[in-house]
Amino acid sequence: MIRYETTKRIFDMSASAVALIALFPLLLIVGLIVRLSSPGPALFRQVRIGRYGKPFTLLKFRTMVANDQGAEPLVTGGDDPRITGLGKWLRRTKIDELPELWNVLVGDMSLVGYRPEVPRYVDRYRPEWRRVIDTRPGVTDPVTLRFIDEEALLVGVVDRERAYIEVILPIKMELILDYLERRSFVFDFQILIKTLWMMAFKKFLRGRDERYTLIAREAIEAMEET
Repeated sequence: MIRYETTKRIFDMSASAVALIALFPLLLIVGLIVRLSSPGPALFRQVRIGRYGKPFTLLKFRTMVANDQGAEPLVTGGDDPRITGLGKWLRRTKIDELPELWNVLVGDMSLVGYRPEVPRYVDRYRPEWRRVIDTRPGVTDPVTLRFIDEEALLVGVVDRERAYIEVILPIKMELILDYLERRSFVFDFQILIKTLWMMAFKKFLRGRDERYTLIAREAIEAMEET
């Protein structure tokens, strides 16, 4: 495991540095477009919980109306009126997450790992989930691939936060704990390649990956009926 962690960190630093240099023109252009498309900064900053429970500031391109970035609810659906027109495209393509490469470079995150949560939801973790935060969070993970269109699940849902906490979060944690049992440098590399494929060609993974979306949708519908 020590060898895995060391190899992974070296790869993360090297890959994120190369990616930031190669994508620098794109990052500048996207940042400028975000800045000019609606009032507010180009970057969205939010405190997330990292390894060993240490808070850090996650960076993304801003996708929502500036004054509503920290407004309730924290969970968003695809029909959330706070999301700008440009923001919808950035979220759909995952380009809004490219600034997280800086978080990877400085050690807050890894390229592959669980998606970091805000303190509010980490406080809701069950005892068996707590070991997740003993590892470094990531830009992508198996959950990203299996909940490709997570925001679509919450379209029209009245109590989105309840749906997230009671339905989506437990499914995510099940997948993350499974990943932690299976993780290896090769497995991480496979997840990274699948993520890049998804971003480049917008291909949704089918078969068993759809199962989690269907389970979540049915559970949310049942929740709303109660």
